[in-house]
Parts: sequence; C-alpha cells; structure tokens
Amino acid sequence: MNTTVKMLIGASFLAFAACDVDQTKEGEMPDVDVNASGGQLPEFNVEGPTVNVGTENKTVEVPTVDVEPAKED
Repeated sequence: MNTTVKMLIGASFLAFAACDVDQTKEGEMPDVDVNASGGQLPEFNVEGPTVNVGTENKTVEVPTVDVEPAKED
C-alpha cells in the first residue's frame, strides 16, 4: 500500500477519534397509514393503417469495371 494512502487513512482515523458525538434525541420512523385499492390501466382502441406489400421486377443497368494490374518496374 502506498505511503500516502496510509497517511490519509491514519489522518481520517485521528479526525474521527477527535470528535465527541452525543445523541441528544431518539429518532423514530413516521407513522404511515396507506389505504389503497386496485387501480385501472387506461384502455386504447388503436387501428393501424392498411399496408399492401407487393413486388415489381425492374431492370437495372450495372456498369462494367475493367481492372488491369499495375505494371512492375
């Protein structure tokens, strides 16, 4: 463990040891009364669009590519 880290941990312990904490009042949880009945989710009527899917034959011209290897020197 690094010396700097050890020094920081030691300083932290000294800081906590130097504090004097006295509890002056007890804590308590709040009183909670929950009366809940079942809820209801909203309802929706959704009609999607009519989609007609078809195919169509097309002729596409594709360019020809001639590749000539580079000449070696």
